[in-house]
Amino acid sequence: MNRLTIDTCPLCDGSHIKHFITCTDFYASGEQFELFRCDDCSFTFTQGCPLESEIGKYYETPDYISHSDTKKGAMNFIYHYVRRHMLNKKAQLVLKETRLRSGKILDIGTGTGYFANAMQLRGWEVEAIEKNASARTFAKEHFLLDVKDERALNNFPSGSFDVITLWHVMEHLEHLGETWQRIFELLTDRGVLVVAVPNCASYDADKYAEHWAAYDVPRHLWHFTPATMQQWGAKHGFILAARHPMPFDAFYVSMLSEKYRGNSSSFFKGVAVGSLAWLSAQAKKERSSSMIYVFRKKR
Repeated sequence: MNRLTIDTCPLCDGSHIKHFITCTDFYASGEQFELFRCDDCSFTFTQGCPLESEIGKYYETPDYISHSDTKKGAMNFIYHYVRRHMLNKKAQLVLKETRLRSGKILDIGTGTGYFANAMQLRGWEVEAIEKNASARTFAKEHFLLDVKDERALNNFPSGSFDVITLWHVMEHLEHLGETWQRIFELLTDRGVLVVAVPNCASYDADKYAEHWAAYDVPRHLWHFTPATMQQWGAKHGFILAARHPMPFDAFYVSMLSEKYRGNSSSFFKGVAVGSLAWLSAQAKKERSSSMIYVFRKKR
């Protein structure tokens, strides 16, 4: 299998990158992967990931919820419950940040299409991209969404969208710099980019270390903090306009992390740790398990 070897920091181009931690793919393969961190800018990434063309097998499990929409098990039931709540919150955030009642939106990595459908129901003109064929089929059958594959990103004219969203997608993308640049081209001059990613500077990331479920190797190639997200935006012509915590993610992530640690009471222990993580994020939002970042083009 061909693997991605990173010799210089993708964010600052520095050469001072060192081994940070070794994590296990508890979800699919049981393989171990090393995380490296840049001494100059602190950006963290997974070293030795399978190339994008070969990583598909690491997603091929019926439990991969963003593709399969499974409701099996208590943790996935909670995921769906929280998602219903968050869909409305996400839609409201887009309306607030754009100050538009309708417009054109592109949802990259739409999965089974729930958010794209939520915006469609609110009168927005929606385009959606998803790599996984079964997820695209689900979105078509359940929401009548014509979801395109990842090649479509290069087919839209420049300035096509008022909003582009990536909900827990940016961390998966092998060609990260090229994606940021393409997004810049596709947004209108007043367009808004909304990105949600796990926060490896969170309370629960510190608590669980190599067992932190949101490292999710090798599916997650990049591991962001509020500081490095702001740097990525600046590097590609954006200013960070707002940050919003996603504290409820800590409950789901903590439950999975306890499961990966072999805790037979993972549900209850995860709720306990998730509660502490939630309180930590109330005091300091930069410690939230996941964060939403809102970017605008520099003028």
